[in-house]
Amino acid sequence: MHDAVTVNAPTRGSGMRLVAGDLAYQRHLLVNVIFCGPPGGGDRSWVLIDAGLFFSARRIVRGAERRFGPGARPAAIVLTHGHFDHVGALRRLAERWDAPVYAHQLELPHITGEARYLPPNPRAGGGLMALLSPFYPRGPVDVGHRARMLPADGSIPGMPGWRWVHTPGHTAGHVALFREADRVLVAGDAFVTTKQESFLAVMTQRRELHGPPAYFTPDWRSARQSVETLAELEPARVISGHGRALHGAGMREELHRLARDFGRRAVPRRGRYAPGARVQLGGSA
Repeated sequence: MHDAVTVNAPTRGSGMRLVAGDLAYQRHLLVNVIFCGPPGGGDRSWVLIDAGLFFSARRIVRGAERRFGPGARPAAIVLTHGHFDHVGALRRLAERWDAPVYAHQLELPHITGEARYLPPNPRAGGGLMALLSPFYPRGPVDVGHRARMLPADGSIPGMPGWRWVHTPGHTAGHVALFREADRVLVAGDAFVTTKQESFLAVMTQRRELHGPPAYFTPDWRSARQSVETLAELEPARVISGHGRALHGAGMREELHRLARDFGRRAVPRRGRYAPGARVQLGGSA
């Protein structure tokens, strides 16, 4: 894999890396948190995409203030989905900033305290991160009255020019975010750019276009269709929930290969969500 975007640290100590002029991200141990908005834009000029791990809040706030200005709060928090590593600091940040939290309708039960996610599949992916998955939290979190459904017309509050794309599979309400003007894609975990099941790959951020984290993906038919949908967008730059941001023709070619060979490259052969396994695709409280 090649064509990673240039890593940039525009504000010292924030750990921020540039994807596009108004899009940057921080890596929080094993997951990415994304900031969308013009640098120096000030209060309510930007949007936070996903909310990291439970200990991420302080670093997210520090990074936001260094990028957008002292005391700068987001216009909204937008979630690609509600897994523990994407909502760890969500409640704390939403309360601190008094910010609305937007997610797909099918994802709302997981951020309003109503439904847990299905159990993981530790036999999927063949790595330490997968083996440890029974110990990962399954939620739900509860942001109460701040929870909002993403607009049905595909627009994203606070992100003009962007649209959300329903990309189920990893979760029922998973979404990706896409901006047509420069073909920048926020993929969430619909696909990732490192082998998330492997502890070594996670620690080294080894670049590899890969299917969604297998241990937390219950619906592989939808997951494949979602990768095909995103490949058809022909993105120029990609930032996913895990791994480095990538760009260029090599990235697009690899994404199309992943879509074509998804069954061989991504779908687990064993475990509770492997093809042929009987499973109820719904969360429970």
